[in-house]
Amino acid sequence: MIDVLAGTNRLVDPGRPQLRISDLAAIRGDGVFETMLARRGVPRKVEAHLSRLAASARMAELDIPARAVWHDTITNALRAHGLCEEALVKLAVSRGVEGGDRVTAWVHVSDCTGHYDTQRTRGIDVLLLDRGYDSGLGIRAPWLLIGAKTLSYAVNMAALRHARSNGADDAIFVSSDGIVLEGPTSTLLLAMHVDDPARRTLVTPSLDSGVLAGTTQAAVYPLARAAGWRAHHAELHVEDLFEADAAWLVSSGRLLAPINRIDGRVLKRRPSLDAELSGWIHQIE
Repeated sequence: MIDVLAGTNRLVDPGRPQLRISDLAAIRGDGVFETMLARRGVPRKVEAHLSRLAASARMAELDIPARAVWHDTITNALRAHGLCEEALVKLAVSRGVEGGDRVTAWVHVSDCTGHYDTQRTRGIDVLLLDRGYDSGLGIRAPWLLIGAKTLSYAVNMAALRHARSNGADDAIFVSSDGIVLEGPTSTLLLAMHVDDPARRTLVTPSLDSGVLAGTTQAAVYPLARAAGWRAHHAELHVEDLFEADAAWLVSSGRLLAPINRIDGRVLKRRPSLDAELSGWIHQIE
């Protein structure tokens, strides 16, 4: 747990109660968070996650601990947890106790070794789900915090349960005006024109559509460009998914999950591309 006034942290037992019952994280989901992957005790993309946490906090009008405090807390939490092949490191900030004047902040580490192996290697089946709003809503209504990574994840988890109860592994949200957005916990990445070395392209949905900026996608793009690929954001439609040469959902924990089917329809799979992108992702620090 972080003492936000002193800028220090202390180890607590995650198996025992730590939040007050009136904390707004519990009763309203009022806060922001980030989750990063640590491999053998070394966290990945720390600065990118801290930047996105800060951006989410600004959108939610939250004052959060300084970066140095997060760095120190992450280091202490990983050391206390002990070494494992892969661990998820979650940074969370709540608006605090209802009626109070300070945030609650903490870091939690959990072993995820082997948890994503099947999806990384065999791939996933996905359903398209209506997100329930048009692609311009985030610009028109900033108070909805579209594009912020908030603790209010009930809809995202409901979408995953719906997908799994209908025989799929994950979902991709589509706006009411037909724009492809993102997964409930992931970023969509497509490969286009792969057989033309001069045109081969990686593309991900435009941030203007109201999607969360992906830290893994952002780290992959410079590596793709260095390897001769074009890489950009664009407005995507459902037909683009089926015209792509390959499609993946990427995230900090799962890394790269190739998509096998969308709504039961088989997509192209290119194992050589899976290997190339996995190689880039494993270079990320």
